[in-house]
Amino acid sequence: MNSTLETKQDEATPGLWATLRQAVGSSEQDFTTGSIGRAIFLLSVPMVLEMLMESLFGIVNVFWVSRLGAEAIAIVGTTEALLVLVFGIAMGLSMATTALVARRVGEGNPQAAGRAGAQAILLGTAISLVLGVIAFFGTSLLFTTLGAAPEVLAGGRRYGQIILGTNGIIMLLFLNNAVFRGAGDAAFAMRALWIGNAINLVLDPCFIFGWGPFPELGVTGSAVATTIGRGTAVLYQLSLLFRQSGRVHITRAEWRPDFTLLREIVQISIGGVFQYLIATASWMWLVRIVGYFGAPAVAAYTVAMRIIVVTILPSWGIANAAATLVGQNLGAGKPERAEKSVWIAGFANAIFLGLVTIVFLFFAEPMIRFFTVDPAVVPIGVASLKIVSYGYVFYAFGMVMTQSFNGAGDTLTPTWINLACYWAFQLPLAYALSLWAQWGANGAFWAITIAESTLAVVAVWAFRKGKWKEVKV
Repeated sequence: MNSTLETKQDEATPGLWATLRQAVGSSEQDFTTGSIGRAIFLLSVPMVLEMLMESLFGIVNVFWVSRLGAEAIAIVGTTEALLVLVFGIAMGLSMATTALVARRVGEGNPQAAGRAGAQAILLGTAISLVLGVIAFFGTSLLFTTLGAAPEVLAGGRRYGQIILGTNGIIMLLFLNNAVFRGAGDAAFAMRALWIGNAINLVLDPCFIFGWGPFPELGVTGSAVATTIGRGTAVLYQLSLLFRQSGRVHITRAEWRPDFTLLREIVQISIGGVFQYLIATASWMWLVRIVGYFGAPAVAAYTVAMRIIVVTILPSWGIANAAATLVGQNLGAGKPERAEKSVWIAGFANAIFLGLVTIVFLFFAEPMIRFFTVDPAVVPIGVASLKIVSYGYVFYAFGMVMTQSFNGAGDTLTPTWINLACYWAFQLPLAYALSLWAQWGANGAFWAITIAESTLAVVAVWAFRKGKWKEVKV
């Protein structure tokens, strides 16, 4: 009966343009029935645009702040380094929130989904308040701990206080969007960041340079503009969550602390926090290894990684779509459909990244030269793009499998996989190939390819064991 219904729904599937409009619009799509490929498309398109918008905050800020000189850029960079912990906690809580909300929506229990979202927001707010107070009063000490130069410390104290002191806005931005993703309302998450970025785009130069009636605040103006933009986006998110017509509606009663649910959110979040911190620390340590071979190598690595991050954003959209489908279909009692969704997402991701590999192999040099024409940097950057891309088809499955575990509420399995593949394997291999085998910076690049490919194989093996289907959240 179900298969017949799904077949009829597939036959009624609209064309590409109509589906694209539905993806960026408000859709009440039931992702536990119908075409899986269409479901992945509907979820991944707004998720990709959402991530692009989040990246745009940093790009816009650096674009305008760079006009103020190297000291201003250093202030922004130092503050972002301190935000790593905030992002880590926000990412961990977001994984737990998406998993819980998706499971409850799949079960057909929107009230419980709203309760899970409300409790996650309460927890995130409490954590961010503690972090905000510490950061606001300890900004100078934190900057000094990171080795900030005296001029950076003097000029960046106010900037750091604003960004770090209002970290709760960043936390809420992540958590509210996690609720939307879990509910399958990815378009709402995308729109919130559109609003925030539009405001930031207009206000950034106004507050930095004192255009029109605005005060000239220098680098501090960037912090003010970013906070206003993100804060407005959060207000928009909350208005959607509070309205009664939404798929997930948070009522006043659901704000009452539920310590059993809060404990469950913390338990699921711990794995997500460590996933982010392990991966981030690993990439930072690779910079240190590449640094042995001089500034050109570090510059090439930096440029290549920025290109790589942009090219894999669609892949993260596909992977996040798989996480939502896993959560909702497990909640609906359809583990087979959840598993099928992951494999379809994995193959779609592999096709996409396979095409990106071809582009890198033939156009790596002009892509690097778009950012730099330094003759010492270009050949290293080209080698980096090509070597890392050799494992892209493997990465495709690794990303999808990892996010699928998270969507099921099993954040510990990918945490252990990350720890083993990054810290126990990738970093020692990078040292061995770069220094002992004397491959230079290319040794670190090959270590990335080999370790990420190994991670994908291990993740597929763990996924096929099927224990994620038994996780209760």
